[in-house]
Amino acid sequence: MSDASDEMQYHVELEPGDVADSVLLPGNPERIDKVTPLWDDHEEVAHHREYRTATGSYEGTPISVTSTGIGSPSAAIAVEELARVGADTFIRVGSCGAIQPEMDVGDLVITRGAVRQEGTSKEYVREDYPAVADEEVVSALIAAAERLGHDYHVGLTMSADSFYAGQGREGFDGFEAAGSEDLVEDLKEANVLNIEMEAAAVCTLANVYGLRAGAVCSVFANRTTGEFMTEGESVAAETASLAVKLLAKMDEVKEEAGADRWHAGLSLD
Repeated sequence: MSDASDEMQYHVELEPGDVADSVLLPGNPERIDKVTPLWDDHEEVAHHREYRTATGSYEGTPISVTSTGIGSPSAAIAVEELARVGADTFIRVGSCGAIQPEMDVGDLVITRGAVRQEGTSKEYVREDYPAVADEEVVSALIAAAERLGHDYHVGLTMSADSFYAGQGREGFDGFEAAGSEDLVEDLKEANVLNIEMEAAAVCTLANVYGLRAGAVCSVFANRTTGEFMTEGESVAAETASLAVKLLAKMDEVKEEAGADRWHAGLSLD
């Protein structure tokens, strides 16, 4: 096994120059094929284990995508190694279960903060450290969803470490983990919007390292209403891709204005 400081990264098999500054992070490697047709052009630059990477451009803006597999441990590896080869902005693009009754399958959820029920981020920083999305990424995702006319919600996400017990589902042979019967209702009452498995770790690591991160997920199921359909993958990918373009514009505007952060007083037009 090569050292993490080597140029070629062990898990993602990438080196400096292989990726753009901004990288989309879907889970499933097959979702790369849902993302890249939305771009002007692309080239697959690596595929090792669950980590499949393509780099190209979206409306003239450099952009990359790397699949992370399922869960926060593998997503954290992707963030670590992508940062080592030069990436500084990460947008998780995935699917989720909604837990508020007014949310429909196919809607988007833009994360502004996450409940850290996953364990990976706890190995980086104390448990009361907040998992918050970068405000520029959140603003860009909202602006992108508005421009594209997609239905979306903005709020809090819960990231779990397991698909079954950790999300209040029955395990094998009817097994129920302690507290699982109240989990979804407790989160719903606390105004959490959705459940997925990576956003908290991605946002926590980005904050620890001074990078930008956020998440946009398509609602595949509503745990409250029982509605389910695998719908909206390309909608989330399109929104995240446009957000990367808008973030690049934000960076240009900041530089022209001599500002450290983009804010509402700076126009994107």
